Amino acid sequence: MTIWFGGDYNPEQWPESVWDEDIALMQRARVTLVTVGVFSWAKLEPSEGVYTFGWLDRIMDKLHAAGIRVDLATATASPPPWLTHRYPEVLPVTENGVRLQVGSRQQYCPSSPVYRRLAQNLVTAIVDRYASHPALEMWHINNEYGCHLSRCYCDVSAAAFRVWLQRRYRTIDQLNETWGTAFWSQWYGSFDEVYTPSRAPYYRNPGQVLDFDRFSSDELLDCFREEAAVVRAGSPRIPLTTNFMGFFKPVDYWAWASELDLICDDSYPDPSDPRSPMLAAMSRDLMRSLAAGKPWILMEQAASAVNWRDINVAKPAGMMRALSLQAVARGADGVLFFQWRQSDRGGERFHSAMLPHAGTETVSWRAIEALGHELDQHSDVVEGAVVASVAMVFEWDSWWSLEQDGVPARLSYLALLQAWYLPFFEAGITVDFVTTQSDLSGYSLVIVAGLFAVNPSELSPLHDFADRGGQLIVSFQSAIVDRTGRLMPGGFLGPLAGTLGVRIDEFTPIAAGTSAEVEGGIGSLWAERIVSIDSEILVRFTDGDLAGSPAVTRRRVGQGTAHYFATMPDPELLATLIQGIVAAAGIPAREGIPSGTEVVKRGTVTYVINHREGTVDVEVMERSN
Repeated sequence: MTIWFGGDYNPEQWPESVWDEDIALMQRARVTLVTVGVFSWAKLEPSEGVYTFGWLDRIMDKLHAAGIRVDLATATASPPPWLTHRYPEVLPVTENGVRLQVGSRQQYCPSSPVYRRLAQNLVTAIVDRYASHPALEMWHINNEYGCHLSRCYCDVSAAAFRVWLQRRYRTIDQLNETWGTAFWSQWYGSFDEVYTPSRAPYYRNPGQVLDFDRFSSDELLDCFREEAAVVRAGSPRIPLTTNFMGFFKPVDYWAWASELDLICDDSYPDPSDPRSPMLAAMSRDLMRSLAAGKPWILMEQAASAVNWRDINVAKPAGMMRALSLQAVARGADGVLFFQWRQSDRGGERFHSAMLPHAGTETVSWRAIEALGHELDQHSDVVEGAVVASVAMVFEWDSWWSLEQDGVPARLSYLALLQAWYLPFFEAGITVDFVTTQSDLSGYSLVIVAGLFAVNPSELSPLHDFADRGGQLIVSFQSAIVDRTGRLMPGGFLGPLAGTLGVRIDEFTPIAAGTSAEVEGGIGSLWAERIVSIDSEILVRFTDGDLAGSPAVTRRRVGQGTAHYFATMPDPELLATLIQGIVAAAGIPAREGIPSGTEVVKRGTVTYVINHREGTVDVEVMERSN
């Protein structure tokens, strides 16, 4: 197998006289796959029920003749002006009650039956025409679900929300009990009285907000399923996908992953952020974890600068190549870009592309061309798997819940995960992402960081993991509420309190811009007063009211060990603590990795990627513990 190489191709933006040049340059760069038609609804269906496929026929035929495969989009991501002009009720409404208008993209309510009907009509027409086209490699459903509009608060959405709630709770009494509506006189007499959690005078009901997050993710998934059903009925042998966006808060990708034949990701790390290699690696590991053995592809990235940050820094020399090979090293079977030819008009005219506006006599084009040729040398790794001994629990319920209003501190769930991921990235230890429902038997070390919302019954596998010999790490703000938002029965940490051998007495969050002194370093983000019941104290707080109380503990559990962190140690102290836990887990530790160098193994190939300027000499030594 080869590694797919290419990107989004939008021939409808250009006169047909340019198409032959595009294809010739694609061949020159070794492009093997292009995504076509993502934003072409208005071109394919210029008025309701009237289709103009001639241009798409011609470009599909040309691509096939050139040996370039096509990821054909269903084109439903951006309704054309005629649709919202004729059916204005399709336009979405914000939580402030503002109805959004045309002139951009994704201007539709996911619950709108009109949008769904017209989208299915278009998909049916496309599938009927191209299911047997010889260039067709895969189907691309919609595009970046929820990217610019993930929540709609219109009356149609409210009605759909009520239906979703009725399916979930059956009776209004059960909804009232779950949401705790006795508080603030919120008791509902019927489902008809329930609306979307639009802007309100003060804090909205946490249970309602959490359920609306779930509902909104599910509505987008229903849109995907409806299109996918049409595609699978008319083209059952061709795989289908849609593009995820890394750690994207509005959409629960765990619920989506099983619906896709292959996982795809759009990734745009900031070239000016020194953490970008780590953040990108983290997203690659999430995609591989979501894929669970299925293929995954880096569907979109930028050749250089994007156009949507306040300052759009260009990628320095080598960064595009390094991040592309990083994706391959972490399991990707394809490296693609947005887009092939840089637009000269429209909202993304300053977004870089494989073929820049300045043409082929440019540094960025030469880098793209070189990468296309280089990827041929990496095709052997496609059959190789990435094996991880470390797992990190990551769930959207906790992300949504931890970052609600009215919580002890405004913590970032993603920042917490990143802080825990960093020492493993720097040590060259690969991490999988899992849920509380995942099989943990293949891992030696499991990290539970900020698992804010979880049912008590879901915690027993974590205890069992440690009991069987695993190393378990649990951070602050884990097991604080159940999945309804109710405070954990029996006290914070629930059953994990016994596993960890600690009791939480009081939260004492650290004020912004300050820190807490601990033995061997400092703690940030969070502190709390805990009592060691039968655990060993590894690190203590050394200042303020918490002086002398535990900051990090360890308890023997069966054949394994459970650790609790009541604060976020500074990176140096955390790396030292992690080093000891990794050794106890029996995970081989790599030595001699300079700062800014990434090491990851796929199959029999070990990738060493330099993310710094200049060259670096690396001799990677793997030490068994």
